[in-house]
Amino acid sequence: MISEKPRVRFAPSPTGYLHIGGLRTALYNFLFAKQTGGSFVLRIEDTDRARLVEGAAENLIATLEWAGLHFDEGPGREGDFGPYTQSERLSIYSEHTDKLIKNRDAYYCFCTKERLDALRDEQRSRGEQTLYDKHCLNLTDEEVKRSIAEGKPFVIRLNVKHGKKVKIHDLIRGVVEFDTSLIDDQVLIKSDGFPTYHLANVVDDHLMKITHTIRGEEWLPSTPKHVLLYESFGWEVPQFAHLPLLLNPDRSKLSKRQGDVAVEDYRAKGYLKEALINFIALLGWNAGDDREFYYMDELIKSFSIERINKSGAVFNLEKLDWLNAEHLRAKSDEELARLLREELNATGCAGNSYEEAFLVKVVQSMKERVKFIKEIPVNAGYFFTSPSEYEEKGVQKAWKEDTPALLKGYISKLNALSEPTKEGYENALRSTAEEAGVGAGKLIHPVRLAISGVSSGPGLFDIIDALGKEETIRRINSAIEKLAVKQ
Repeated sequence: MISEKPRVRFAPSPTGYLHIGGLRTALYNFLFAKQTGGSFVLRIEDTDRARLVEGAAENLIATLEWAGLHFDEGPGREGDFGPYTQSERLSIYSEHTDKLIKNRDAYYCFCTKERLDALRDEQRSRGEQTLYDKHCLNLTDEEVKRSIAEGKPFVIRLNVKHGKKVKIHDLIRGVVEFDTSLIDDQVLIKSDGFPTYHLANVVDDHLMKITHTIRGEEWLPSTPKHVLLYESFGWEVPQFAHLPLLLNPDRSKLSKRQGDVAVEDYRAKGYLKEALINFIALLGWNAGDDREFYYMDELIKSFSIERINKSGAVFNLEKLDWLNAEHLRAKSDEELARLLREELNATGCAGNSYEEAFLVKVVQSMKERVKFIKEIPVNAGYFFTSPSEYEEKGVQKAWKEDTPALLKGYISKLNALSEPTKEGYENALRSTAEEAGVGAGKLIHPVRLAISGVSSGPGLFDIIDALGKEETIRRINSAIEKLAVKQ
């Protein structure tokens, strides 16, 4: 009996990184569960032992947690339907396979690889679809027992009855119909004793009371096999929703050949989780309006399976960058300061040595000029390290014969400030220029050059306010000394 409350699952294989398409599948399942008051289950499908990667399951869980997709049940968060790792459920699959064999819905197959290859080659030469020919279907119980006793390798296959139609009512695509004459006798148990995706998926979804199977479009051709299995067991079939493919800008399937496809790659590049989730949500879904900026709680309120598109969704990196900048600017200065501190620590710049007030002033001056937090120490390293050299074009433009005298006059004004403020720094500069009978630009440009080493950046007085009076004076004196030698 399927649960009354919606129960959905994300069931990745731990074969490496979490694909960006996998994150979208997880997100849509999560949003649906949270909106409907249901449960979001994580199941690790590790039955493909040849492709298993050590540590990949732990990485998948850590990545989902980072993205804010907290599962209700799963490894380490046990519920009533565990274990949630398929390699720990082998006896369950064996028990259910025995039932299928007893009812003639599955059978042992001892065909060698050589025979199967020859069969496929023969069918291809005739222009036919490659399907198993049921060669082992009619083996007697005695023949099966004898072959097993002799140690012959075998698999267990689904016995697909031909001449039927399988109808699927997909929540995104509507009614999809399949002819069983074109469906292969799918392997259910491999020669290593592990189940294939098809058997384990159906058995686990039923036993875990999954009500909605929301997964990628690539699984649509396999769905009739799953429906046949549900029917063979006499189980209720869950509702299916197959998500559209993710596409490159040239509309080819999103692949590593044309760019990053791992969630971990985007995290390492400095994308905010809020921006990545916002972006991924819009790859195939919209709320029916032009809105593009969402927080997670807003996505939960707005999401509906009915609004998911059938056609593939183009992965537009420029839009992701734009969303990252928008989410960055929407954060509080204190949150940005925390992220900046983490970035400085990660790059060996001793982020913990800086006071929060200083980092807040840095992000206030830079947040409108960057798309990523990591751009701040790269583009404005002068906040953290005094310049050792000065931009040549800036020197030629701003450093004149009377510049040192003007700067010394500004230093005198700065020293006289009892309570330095951004307004005080600006008033001191303008009064210095006025007393010298020059425009403020005659001081603004060389001061910027002296304290930052470059001729462009955020507001000059924002920089001075962040650095403070003493550090600003020290840098100006250093520039006077160094550039006097150059001239």
